[in-house]
Amino acid sequence: MIMPRGSDQLLLPANPIFIWFALVVALGINLLPLGRQPAMPDLLALVLVFWNVHQPRRIGVGVAFMGGLVMDVHHGALLGQHALAYSLLSYFAITVHRRLRWFSVLEQALQIAPLFLGAHLVSLVVRLLAGGMFPGWSLLLAPLFETLLWPLASWLLLAPQRRAPDPDENRPL
Repeated sequence: MIMPRGSDQLLLPANPIFIWFALVVALGINLLPLGRQPAMPDLLALVLVFWNVHQPRRIGVGVAFMGGLVMDVHHGALLGQHALAYSLLSYFAITVHRRLRWFSVLEQALQIAPLFLGAHLVSLVVRLLAGGMFPGWSLLLAPLFETLLWPLASWLLLAPQRRAPDPDENRPL
């Protein structure tokens, strides 16, 4: 069986309950009142991209759009600002998901970084077109932090799918 180069073992199927639990936890962390700091990483975007890359048939653009609407209401932003950014982010993550799985986690992070940067730029452009203020150049740190969190997110979110090593030498898988 041909396995992607980045994965060192076969993974069990993803549990849909765990996928939705991870999305709800990421949304809950985003909803915490930590203040408005432009450099704060968007964990919901990170988890959405992760599941769009690893399970594109279960988590799609519609889920991203609904999560974006929730974030718009929470932040008091222009309705659709985060929804558009998350939808585009999910669309492009689904577009590259087959190619991305062949790379190691660090190489994946480097290829996901432009997606995070693009999502933040779309959100910024929509904010500025609606007459909002420029939040400052620290906004460029958020995609960097999300990219740096990609290996940790991969390790945490793939942990339930890793199968225990099987000591049976007669079965190669």
